[in-house]
Amino acid sequence: MCGLLRVPNAENPLDNSAVHPESYHVVEAMAAKVNSTLTDLIRQSELRKQIKAREFVSETIGEFTIEDILKELEKPGRDPRSPIEEFRFADGISTMEDLKPGIRIPGIVTNITNFGAFVDVGVKQDGLVHISHLSNRYVADPNEVVKLGQKVMATVLEVDTARKRIALSLKDEADKGSQPQGEIIASQEVSHNRRASQKH
Repeated sequence: MCGLLRVPNAENPLDNSAVHPESYHVVEAMAAKVNSTLTDLIRQSELRKQIKAREFVSETIGEFTIEDILKELEKPGRDPRSPIEEFRFADGISTMEDLKPGIRIPGIVTNITNFGAFVDVGVKQDGLVHISHLSNRYVADPNEVVKLGQKVMATVLEVDTARKRIALSLKDEADKGSQPQGEIIASQEVSHNRRASQKH
């Protein structure tokens, strides 16, 4: 089926489907075969089950096309496109100075090399995920675990503003013992309170 404009609540119910107008006569013939209207043929699966594709094959329309038409009649208004996955960079992160070791931020893979992958994290300077930090397991080829345009959650390992270098990791938290930014701050406060209480 090709992509066609769908018209909800149209006079002809087939206008809200992916059935090509040139094939409308086939569907009309199907409806006539089971003594049904087009609307009922679309709504009632029992009527469609009575249709035998091979009976409607012609010199211009093959059995596969007939099968496609029947499948479309099952869900006439469906959108065959995959839903768009929303992506946003981390709020409050716009420069390298905003990055701190240990925080986890979303990013997009922009380049893949033999030694790792570069990831855009929204600071106008892509970070590098060395091949040793692409996964918890050994990786021989970065292409095994990442692909261009892939959305990832990366942990900041190191930030060198002078040399404009950002080191990232895609290993999970358990492997590195790293924590999201909020948890790092909380753990530091607990540690500080413990040391203070020990002095007293």
